[in-house]
Parts: sequence; C-alpha cells; structure tokens
Amino acid sequence: MKLCDRCDLEANIYVMSMFNTEEICMPCKGRECDHPMYEEARRVELEAVQRGDYNFPGIGLPADLKQ
Repeated sequence: MKLCDRCDLEANIYVMSMFNTEEICMPCKGRECDHPMYEEARRVELEAVQRGDYNFPGIGLPADLKQ
C-alpha cells in the first residue's frame, strides 16, 4: 500500500495530480477537481502534451490545497 503524497494517508488507488507531480489519493483528487484553478491546470497540461512535452510538471499546487 502506498501513502498519498499530499495527505500521507494510505491509499490502494491513486492518480497523478493535475497541478504537480504528486501521486494523490481519491479524496485529495476530489478536492483538487473542485478547485477553481482545476480547469486551467487541465487546459495547460493538455497544451503541453500536444506540444510533445510528456514530462510537464504542472502549473504548481495552489497554496489552499497544501496539507
């Protein structure tokens, strides 16, 4: 079992954050999806991938999502 990079709780399922390279649990992903900057992070990441940047580090984690 892995620990969430953001909240340090154990997680069986985790995904990559849209804001940075953290591997986060589903509750943290839910909070992230509700964030007002989430759609911007998705858009910028998609643009990076379309340019061929498959190692895009994200736009940075908003301070109010830090644990």
